[in-house]
This record gives sequence, structure tokens and C-alpha cells, in this order.
Amino acid sequence: MVRARRIWVAAAALLAVAGASPGSAVAQGQPHSTAGALTAGADGALPPGWGITGGRSAPQLVWRSDRPVPMGDARVEFRSGGRLLGTPRPAEDGRTFRLRLDAGHPGSLKGLEVWSGGHRLDVTGQAPATSAARPPAPLPANAVDPGKPGSYHTRTGEYRLKSVRLPGLAAPVEMRAVVVAPTGARGPRPLALFLHGRHYTCYKGHSITGDWPCAAGTKPVPSHRGYLRDQKLLASQGYLTVSIAANGINGQDWAAEDGGAQARSSLVRLHLAQWADWTEHPDTAPAVVRDAPRADLSRVMLVGHSRGGEGVNRAALDSLYPPPAAQDGYHGAVRWTIRGLVLIGPTVFGQNPVPDVPSATILPGCDGDVSDLQGEVYVDGTRAVSRGGALHSAVYVVGANHNFFNSEWTPGQAAAPAEDDFSDDPHHHDPVCSKHSATRLTATQQHRAGSTYIAAAARLFLSGDDRVRPLLDGSGRRAPSADPARVLTHAVGGRRDAGFLPDGGVSVTGARLCAAVDPAPARTCLGQGAKGSSPHFAQWETDREAGRRAIALRWTRAGTPARVRVKNPVSMSGDKALALRLFVPPNSRGTRLDVSVTDASGRKAVLGKVGIDGLPGSERTASYWAREIRVPLTAAGRAGLDLHRIKSFDLTPRSGSGRAWLMDAWGWRPGLPAVRPAELPRVDVGRTTVAEGDSGERTYRVPVEVSGHGSGQVRVYVLDPVTGQGRDRLVTVHPGGHDIDVPVVVKGNTRYGTDVTQDILVKAVHGAVVGSYRGGITVHDDDPAPAVTVTPLADRVTEGTSLKWRVSLSEPVDVDMGAAFTAVAPATGPELSTKDVSARWLGETSGSSPDPERPLSKVPGGLFLWVNIPAGGTSTDVGVPTVKDRVTEPAESVRFQQLDDRTGRPRSGGLELTGTVLDAS
Repeated sequence: MVRARRIWVAAAALLAVAGASPGSAVAQGQPHSTAGALTAGADGALPPGWGITGGRSAPQLVWRSDRPVPMGDARVEFRSGGRLLGTPRPAEDGRTFRLRLDAGHPGSLKGLEVWSGGHRLDVTGQAPATSAARPPAPLPANAVDPGKPGSYHTRTGEYRLKSVRLPGLAAPVEMRAVVVAPTGARGPRPLALFLHGRHYTCYKGHSITGDWPCAAGTKPVPSHRGYLRDQKLLASQGYLTVSIAANGINGQDWAAEDGGAQARSSLVRLHLAQWADWTEHPDTAPAVVRDAPRADLSRVMLVGHSRGGEGVNRAALDSLYPPPAAQDGYHGAVRWTIRGLVLIGPTVFGQNPVPDVPSATILPGCDGDVSDLQGEVYVDGTRAVSRGGALHSAVYVVGANHNFFNSEWTPGQAAAPAEDDFSDDPHHHDPVCSKHSATRLTATQQHRAGSTYIAAAARLFLSGDDRVRPLLDGSGRRAPSADPARVLTHAVGGRRDAGFLPDGGVSVTGARLCAAVDPAPARTCLGQGAKGSSPHFAQWETDREAGRRAIALRWTRAGTPARVRVKNPVSMSGDKALALRLFVPPNSRGTRLDVSVTDASGRKAVLGKVGIDGLPGSERTASYWAREIRVPLTAAGRAGLDLHRIKSFDLTPRSGSGRAWLMDAWGWRPGLPAVRPAELPRVDVGRTTVAEGDSGERTYRVPVEVSGHGSGQVRVYVLDPVTGQGRDRLVTVHPGGHDIDVPVVVKGNTRYGTDVTQDILVKAVHGAVVGSYRGGITVHDDDPAPAVTVTPLADRVTEGTSLKWRVSLSEPVDVDMGAAFTAVAPATGPELSTKDVSARWLGETSGSSPDPERPLSKVPGGLFLWVNIPAGGTSTDVGVPTVKDRVTEPAESVRFQQLDDRTGRPRSGGLELTGTVLDAS
């Protein structure tokens, strides 16, 4: 019997590029093979909470949580053996998640795990807590504090326009916003636009959902009002502010390949276009806009929280490099200039930040949603992509969570139900992030810190006030308005040049170049022994990445130098310091290093000694984060080094033993250059769905559009449909060209199977930008599914024996098929209880104990039967083992109803398993 169809990629050439040998991907039947089936493993059993269901569309891998999973910004991901399987669809119950299985998944679903934002969802309890963490010492105060209110009074109001339709979303999206403006301000004012993240959308009383549109009797969650304190601070300082609503995207973006980034960009630009119209025609504006100063759209700053951060990054990219019309919901002219971005706990699913727009990324040290702090990529991912003049700052806020930057996501302040995303684990107290830890901020403290650093970015990016730059660029200054928060920063870009970048062209002795993302222990930077994770090594959609590296130092005695050498000497003439981004293990103390540089002629100078302590961290935090350390170049000048030709630098440990990781090193000088965005080519990957057909062979190509100007380099990953691993190649792209060419050969048949896909990923390397980073060919199976029936084998038994049913298909198929059933109350009579069935079976099936005794339909979290018919088979048997007891009791019944694949609830008119157990006495 032929097993699951797969797309096979020719080993000779996963990528066909201009001038290279053509490669192809083939969809075809394969011989019978155990590895071809989508199965649980050697014993055929999935872990508790997992199952495989099926329907006419496709089989699905299902996981049901024992507790509700909050709607958040990080994606829920299914993984097998540490490898990404995909992003499941959430059901309406908030507990059930389903992932369509196609032939691109591996033959064995072993080591199943559920992840979100860098942490596991399918485990309860953590390792024992370590001792209480100490906050870092306060930094010296900056000369200017942007957190102080300005001299203007403010006025607040809202506008609501006609809803809009965006590509890929079925329901219209609201055009709604709250405006806070200064009163009495003369002349046009810079505009700051806020976009909230992915949160619940509708509520009524204590009930809250992710629906859109909101059902009758429920109200939209006013997430867009959650930044009023930030807006009022900015407005008091003379800025015009607007915060827009995006519930319509949040309620529909679960299936978007980019997590909704393009839709959010369209929404932002539609609002900016309205402001441009109102600036030209004030009499057409809503009252709140007419009463405000005119907007200066040559000075716009976008502020995005969580998925809103990725949305405003895409809006900035789209404003400089227009996206394909088919993907975009905005088609007008760009009549604004985005001068800066503030990204708060952002997602970065695409890992393609816009390089030529300055940014400040706020990283909450106790983020319980986007827990891996992947937003660090908005800093690291800009290196060497374009000119490098734009400052990209990371702002690490010790003790801040994800939600409390928005008052409408904060318990006690929100109109709708809200929660602390870093909730205490009942099994132990987290030393850094539990509510009463010394390092954890209150909601008010956190929001005040956020307001202060948003204001700092506005003052730097929109007003050009260089006096606030030390708060953002790693200079080690603090804004007293943010006290008692401990806020640390580092940056790339700006006046940094002459970089020593592990990602390209350096050699290392006395240490090792390591891979940010690689499963091999010998190559990976951090390894499994780390207590926590690193934002710098946040994983993308591949299990390894080429060219993304750092330098790992490990020493057991003082005095052994690590040398970093560049191929071609770099110039540090005119620079004031060598700036290092370096981190050590969390909670560590006393790491000391000498720093020296050597010029091309071999002259060497010790610049000075540096010390660094680890951040407060636990196993639940991403606190392996780099501090910026600057060492003056004065000693190099005194020693007569040729600063035009620096060849290497050394880090020599002076502490007895330790570990450290170097992200990069730069020549640094104060100030900021004028930022001029480069004209670059833009790459967008599309998706084409094609019919399988009944016979013959057809060749399709993954749709890729290159627009813009010039040429640049991108790295293209073609994902192996069987293993999920990405084979990569560096590709030079040109506008209008077909440099990225991935053919897919599809062979038709008449056997029922699943849709299959060939996916590619694209990431910018140099001289290019990427919009839609993921796409491919989806081959739709167009053959009818077999009929599914249930036949009782033993549906009336005496206690001590098993109830049994047979689930059958009308014909064999090429994929695993199955269904899920849940225990419900019988139509009449008493119900079988937890003490009437095998305790072992009950535990393996539901994780529950027989005590206290209760009907099977009342088992906490639900009692489920997962039925799976392997590919090539036509039936499988399912049973409920009962036990004999000494209690005289009447006949008892059991009833299982088939679950609906969409809602996770019993399906009306679906299949049922029913049975009766008679007393043995």
C-alpha cells in the first residue's frame, strides 16, 4: 500500500539560482515504509493530552491543555524532537490547539512539545528556585530627564471611521483611535502613533474572548486606550499622539504566515493617510483632530507593543519600500516620514528589521508572553544590512513583564478582565519575577519607566536632542523619572564603525566562534546547561542558521587571552572608545578582563580593565543579555598605534575562571549621524495553492517578487518537507529578476491524502530588505475522504470487562486518519464513574485520579479518547476497561461524542460511542 505523499527536494540543488544547476521539488507517492506514516512512535501511543483527529480536509495533530492558555502575542508552536512542526489553530475553548498534518511532517511524532515565546506550555512545575536575585546598582543620572512632564496642557478625544477590508482577513477591521494633543502649541507638531499588540478582543463582565466581530451583548476590549499615560506625557511635551485599535486583526491573524505584520502595517498606513488628508483639508477631520495642532508628518514616530511592534516595523519598511499590491491593504502615496520606532516587547517572526529607521526596543526582563525577548533581533539583525547610520537601541528593563506597559492589560486598571503574564508558578517562587521579588516592578513603576523611555526616543528621534542619547545608546546613564526601575541599554549603529562582527570575516584564538542557533552542542553558543536563555540567540523558524554567530569565552585560570582578528585592518581614527557588547552568566559576579588592541604592524596597547556582573536571572528568564562596555582608546594613541589600521583586539581574563560571550565590538564616538535610507531591493515571498490533479506531472515555482533598486544579498532556506531542516544558500537578488528559483514538480493521483507544502524562508544579509519572508507551494489534495463509521464490538458488558467499539473507514488512504471523542453525560440513567474504570487507564488517558469519585463526564479538563487509523489501514478498535467492585449498583452508561475540529466542543450530529456496564453481583 502506498503511504503518505511527500514533496521531495532534489539533493543536488535545493536552490536553483541564476547560473546554477536547476533543482526541483517533487510531490509523488513513495513505497510502503514505516517512516512514511504519521505515527506516535514505536508503541503507537501519544503523550497525555495529545491525539490525532481527522476530517475531510486533513488529519490534525491535537493538543489539549489542562488549563486555559491566555491569548497572547507569542505564537503557540508544536515541536517534535526539538524541531518545529508548525503553528496550531486555537479552538474557541482556549485549551485545544490543532495543527493540520501534511506529508511534510516526519514519520514519527516523538518528543512532542508545545512552546510559546521560548518557554514550554505542556509542562507544569519548574526546577527549584535559586536564591533571591539582586537588582543592578543604579546608574548615574543623565543630564536631561525626558520623563518629566512638559509645559503644555493636554486634550483627549477619539475618532471612529468606516471599517476597512484587509487582504487575508474575512471580516472588516475597525478604524478607531484615541488622540491626546497639546493645547496652545503653535505650529505643526511631530506625531507619535501607538499600536497595541495581540490581546483578547471582546468581553462581557468576567468573560473574555478572541472573537471578531464581537458578538451581540459584548464590547471590544479597549486595548488602544492602554497608553494614555504615555500619550499624555508626550503631549505635555508638545507632541501630537494617536493610539489606534487593532482588535479586528487580533481576532483573525492566527493563520497569517507573518503573524499579521502586513495587515498591521496596512492599518497603520491607512491611519497615517487619513492624517495626511486632514492636514491638507482640516475641515474634513473629526472634531478631536480639528481641535488639535496640525500634524507634522515629516516627523513621525511609531510605537508598537508586542505584535504591534512587528507591525510598525513593517509599516516603516513599507513606507520606504512599497510592498506588493496583492499583499497590502493600502495603495496610496506615502506622505509621511518615519523618523524612529519604539518597539515594546515585540515579536519578530520574520527577523527582518528595517535597517535605516532608528529604533529603541524595550525588553521586559520578566516577560511571560514573548519570553525569549526575540525583539533583540531589531538590534542585532540590522548589523551590516545597510549603511549602519541608524541607531538601534535595546532597553532592558529588569523586573518588567509583558502586559503592564498597557494599562488595559493590567489587573485593577483595565476595563476588561486582565492578568499578569508572568504569573507565579504554584510549585515555586521565582527569585527574579515573582510578585514579591526585590527585582519585580509594580504595574505603576513599570508603566512609568516605559513612558520615560518612549519620551526619550521621541526627544532623540523626532526632536534631535542629543542630550538624551546616553539614555539609549549604552552610555550607562539613567532617567530618574523611571526610578526605581533598573534600565540598561546597548546599541549598534549611530557613530559606531570599524566593527569586529562575529557574523563575518573574523578569526578567533583562545575562544571559539559559536552558532547562535544550532542543535549541535559543539557549535551552539549557549547549550542546554544554561539556566535561562539569551535574547541574542532567539530561534527563527529553522533549527540552525548560517552566518549568525557570537564568540564564546571559557577559562579556568587568569591570563589566557582570547584574540579576535579581522581579515582587513579597520580604522578607529577619530573614535573615542572601543565599545564591546559582552555578557556573562546571570547572577554571576566579579568577571574581570583586560582589553588590548594591536595594529597592523604588531604594536599592542592595553586599553584598560573592565568588570561585568550578570543580570538577575532564573531558568524562566532570557537574561543572558549583553551589557555595553566602553574602553577609551587613549592608551592606544599614547603607545603610538596606527589607529587607521587596527588588526585585532584581545580579552584577557583576570578572574580565576568564568564564561563570557562577545556579540561584537566597535569603534565608538558620541553623537548621531543624519540617517539617509538607502535605495535597496525588496524581496517578498508569496504562496501559490495548486490542485494535485488525478494524473500527469506539472511543474510550479515558488512565487518570489523582487522590487526596488540596486542589488543585495539574502539567505534563502528551502525547508526539507520530510525533516523540516532548512538547506540554505546566499543569493544575490536584483529587482525584477528570478534569482530565487525553486521549482516544485507535482504528480497527480486519485488517492485520498493531505495537502502538502514546499516552503522557503528568506532573510536579508546585506544591501537588501525582506517583507514577506515565508511562502511556497501548497498542493491541495482533491480526492474525496472515505466515510467513517462506528461499530459496537462490546457495548453492553459486565463490570470487569472492557467496552469496545470499532472505528472504520470505507477504504484505505495514504495518511493517518482519526477522531477525538469526549465523555458527556448519557441521555438517560446513571453514568459510569472514575472508580468504575481502570485507574491506570484513567491516569494515562486524562492525567486524573479516581479520587474523588465523579462521573466520567466531570473529570477535570475532560476525558478524551483519541482514535487513530494508520495510513494504509481501514479500522482501529478503542475500548474503556472497567473494574469489578463489591458495590451493588444499577446498570451504568457511558457516552462519548465526537469533537468538532474547529471549536473543540462536541459536534452536533457527530459520531458517538455509547455503552452500558452491568453489575456483576
